[in-house]
Amino acid sequence: MSEEYQTQLRELLTPCQQDLWERLSSCVEERYDMDILWNKGFGSWTVEKKYRRGGKTLCTFYARGSECVLLVTLGKAEREKFDAQREAFSETLTTLYDQTTTYHDGKWLWITMDETLAQDDVIRLLMIKRRPNRK
Repeated sequence: MSEEYQTQLRELLTPCQQDLWERLSSCVEERYDMDILWNKGFGSWTVEKKYRRGGKTLCTFYARGSECVLLVTLGKAEREKFDAQREAFSETLTTLYDQTTTYHDGKWLWITMDETLAQDDVIRLLMIKRRPNRK
């Protein structure tokens, strides 16, 4: 089934976006042993690629049209860790974090995957959420 979604991705995304999607996916897969769930995205999203383990989601990639995003949800403890480390993140990510509404279940960071996205920011953010479990 993932081949069907990967074909859709090639049709939806620009080569630059495809490269970024693949690089970030590879970074996650190198560091984390997770279940990878491909699906039709919810709402207007066309493709969803979710990384889960033990019933908890690490992050989810979404694509539609020529747009792709990475969703990372931070709970209370994770937000406290982010706040303690915020100087280590780019201004782009800290601005997004500050502008994101906090709900009862956390902050839902919808990170646009474009040339302004710092791969190191994403990895650092995911490490706040869950320690890597691959050597």
